[in-house]
Amino acid sequence: MKVLIVGNGGREHAIAWKLAQSPNRPEIYVTPGNAGSSQVAKNVPLQGNTPSAMMQFAAEQEIDLVVIGPEAPLVSGLADQFRAKGIAVIGPSAAAAELEGSKVFAKQFFARHHIPTAAFHSAHSIEEALDALTRFSLPVVIKADGLAAGKGVIIAQSHQEARAAILDLMARQTLGAAGSRVVLEEFLCGEEVSFIVLTDGERILAFPPAQDHKAILDEDRGPNTGGMGAYCDARILTPQQHQTILREIIHPTLGGLRAEGRPFQGFLFAGLMITDNGPKILEFNVRLGDPETQALLHSMRGDFLALLKSCAAGNLDANAVYWDAEPSVCVVLAAANYPGNPRTGDAISGIEQAEECGAVVFHAGTQSRDGKVVTSGGRVLGVTASAPSLPEAIERVYEAASHIQFDGMQKRSDIGAKGRKRWEAESTDNPAATPRRRTATS
Repeated sequence: MKVLIVGNGGREHAIAWKLAQSPNRPEIYVTPGNAGSSQVAKNVPLQGNTPSAMMQFAAEQEIDLVVIGPEAPLVSGLADQFRAKGIAVIGPSAAAAELEGSKVFAKQFFARHHIPTAAFHSAHSIEEALDALTRFSLPVVIKADGLAAGKGVIIAQSHQEARAAILDLMARQTLGAAGSRVVLEEFLCGEEVSFIVLTDGERILAFPPAQDHKAILDEDRGPNTGGMGAYCDARILTPQQHQTILREIIHPTLGGLRAEGRPFQGFLFAGLMITDNGPKILEFNVRLGDPETQALLHSMRGDFLALLKSCAAGNLDANAVYWDAEPSVCVVLAAANYPGNPRTGDAISGIEQAEECGAVVFHAGTQSRDGKVVTSGGRVLGVTASAPSLPEAIERVYEAASHIQFDGMQKRSDIGAKGRKRWEAESTDNPAATPRRRTATS
């Protein structure tokens, strides 16, 4: 079995790491990969990393399965190109991926299919956006329409700040074409949850809930990033909330996409807000989250390859995997100046010592140079660990992370803090263990 993974981040290293544990011992290739993925797979530096180069490589190597990690190639139709060549692939079509590629499309889709979400207005011009702004209470959320690597959302506390955000996106084009249209959105109060499912188009497997930490600084302060850490813990949601999300958000979304001629296959990631009025969808991603993947795959047991193979064949076998009851935590170590223009080339030390503490260090923005591992991107490493309780997992992951050093390193010190409070409170009231196994929900 030969597998090609597309991408070079922490998510792709984690996918390769988990696939390498399959009893089928697949040959795994990653393009372009990073210093970490090279330890469990073969990195493939394709010329220009273009779709045509990937097609040629897949044909020459007789690749059996392609897993596309990032959103941009999915939105541009890479999965369609592999399918057209008869190569099995995990990832939606370009038509289905528009759910992430355009926030305007997504919000209008939610409205058409009565999927609970925040009140919104889609604006196609600066004048329309500024006029619509007067009808929103504060704080107000401003979102760039297109892909922005997790940086296209601004929560404005004043109308002046909101106007500045609109002008930055639409006039100054600080995010390029992604900000040519914007969505103004009601600010929702509650707790954010990452809810990921794998689907073959009909059957689904719901992953345990996770929680991301987007802001660069502790206590959710500072600008948004691609994610500074995440934790996976079944206690994030009650069983009732879990079922409500499937009934009111996941199934209507998949059904709506089928009805509109955009059937979805692959990973569907719902970014949710759990409000006093129930779960509401903030946005969808059409792939695994990063850094949620690192935490989720760290606690997954079973054969991930068998799961993906069955999904690509249209016959999802949800019994191929299950999750430990143990919570898992991923802490991201970021480069100097991130989320701006990150500094690169800084030597990294302490990775082996961190892993001796029982953690797995997933690489993201790294490369090998002259026998050393150096920084090559904004989010550099994802230190990940599990333990019988969330407080223990947090302590273990931070102990491991304390061994890693590079100049200008940034990390949050409060990843999982909200969950820790919930765990300690609920463990006192209800010490019952969380379920060890999740199966498909159709």
